[in-house]
Amino acid sequence: MLVWIIFLVAIFIFLALDLGVFNKNPHVISTKEASMWTGIWVTLSFAFSGVVFWLYQNNYVANPDQLKPIGASLKFLSGYLIELSLSIDNIFVIAIIFSSFNIPQKFQHRVLFWGILGAIVFRGLMIFFGVMVINKFSWTTYLFGAFLIFTAIKMLLTNDEEEFNPRESFVYKTIGKLFPITEEIKSQNFFLIINRKRYATPLFVALMVIEVMDVVFAIDSVPAILAITSDPFLVFSSNIFAILGLRSMYFFLANMLEKFQYLEYSLIAILTFVGIKMLLTHHYKFPEWVSLGFIAVALIVGILISLRTKTEEDLEE
Repeated sequence: MLVWIIFLVAIFIFLALDLGVFNKNPHVISTKEASMWTGIWVTLSFAFSGVVFWLYQNNYVANPDQLKPIGASLKFLSGYLIELSLSIDNIFVIAIIFSSFNIPQKFQHRVLFWGILGAIVFRGLMIFFGVMVINKFSWTTYLFGAFLIFTAIKMLLTNDEEEFNPRESFVYKTIGKLFPITEEIKSQNFFLIINRKRYATPLFVALMVIEVMDVVFAIDSVPAILAITSDPFLVFSSNIFAILGLRSMYFFLANMLEKFQYLEYSLIAILTFVGIKMLLTHHYKFPEWVSLGFIAVALIVGILISLRTKTEEDLEE
């Protein structure tokens, strides 16, 4: 319990510093700044695997039947890489949402900041109930595994021409029934008072759509990480590190998404792998290094093929 409290307090302290110090004044996040923060979060995430090793080493000394420290570290890294890779789809959708509502770049960070707070709460609840269900009903691992393979097949067969339109979404229409929506963006406020009447700004609408879409994506990502481990702390911490790094990664990758056209096939391979792993969980246990290695290789291959194909296309032009 003490570890949970310290971890959550540390996360919220950083978020407070982020909004109150590092990004107190709205500004356009440059590629250089985004790449710096992306590097910081990736470094912190890998460094945290060392903290995980230390925590579980102390626990293993007291309880030899518990998870081994090296296994815990590898599970954390595997879960983190899965969540990070699946976040690529979030970045595509976030870019569409910001474009649809014409959100100025200098206000996008604020929307993503509050979106992360909501994501932490929703992911926490989904992880809690997911772990509880798996621990109580072991047969549900087969359902989760089948669902992940179904998701992978669906991604493979999905028509790329079908685009998500935020203004046609259920969230946008529901907000419109609760508050009048203004197209005006004068500041970073989520609401404006116009003629003594409260209007929701595009920033608030974009925030709500992003929150709902995160829940939709979590339906895929939470079962995927539960295929790696059902340890609540490992599942939650790897999720949180991936979510916290999502903002800087968005600003870093937003203008380069078209370069990674084959990365989706990496995600399909990863979802298929973890789905099979879940289906076989009661019959065969994959070594932790196999899971981590497969995920890392799938991502690297997808990135390299995408970059090579993009370079060849540029040369042909």
